[in-house]
Amino acid sequence: MTIRVLLADDQALLRGTFKILFDSTEDMEVVGEASDGHEAVELARAHRPDVVLMDIRMPGMDGLDATRAISEAEELAAVKVLILTTFENDEYVAEALRRGASGFLGKGAQPDELLDAVRTVAAGEALLSPAATRALITCFLAQPEPCAGAVHQQLACLTPRERDVMSLVALGLSNDDISERLFVSPLTVKTHVNRAMSKLSVRDRAQLVVIAYQCGLVNATTDRGPSPSPLSV
Repeated sequence: MTIRVLLADDQALLRGTFKILFDSTEDMEVVGEASDGHEAVELARAHRPDVVLMDIRMPGMDGLDATRAISEAEELAAVKVLILTTFENDEYVAEALRRGASGFLGKGAQPDELLDAVRTVAAGEALLSPAATRALITCFLAQPEPCAGAVHQQLACLTPRERDVMSLVALGLSNDDISERLFVSPLTVKTHVNRAMSKLSVRDRAQLVVIAYQCGLVNATTDRGPSPSPLSV
């Protein structure tokens, strides 16, 4: 299937460069170009792209507000937003994810990295660059630790194994990585991820990452995931 991409950036030259890159790739095509957030939302409604490649700093409505408008529109539930920006700081990363972005990549990425990022987001996976991941962790480290009761209440709907999988998703592991860590099949991991998203009413893995940090399910000071649960999967 061809991945349909909408470009949202106020720099016409950059949009043109991206269009050449995507249109020359067999599995992608550019369906529209927006120079500001308002236009990005309008074109998303008109074309229903698979992925919106969104800049943050644009005149008028910026990329963060446009991301929220797209993610909150029920008719655009299938549209994913990949933030591409030079500003990979903690404030932007955390806010972009809170507003519904499915991925975050720096403009210093290589062309192949950008193409892979679009494919990743289009497939429903979360995508964070290493710098964005560090920024996200820094942001949540600065927040007060949630109380145990709050954590239990928000995640009470999940099974222990779903919590295990969710915490590993938050650490940036792929389904294949998680399957190796927990000694289950990738399909089983995908099932647990989908169930967790459904129970927590989130649209993709990126939102699971946000909840995992907000609830304290993941300890942001470590990169170690949970040990395999003895429960059946």
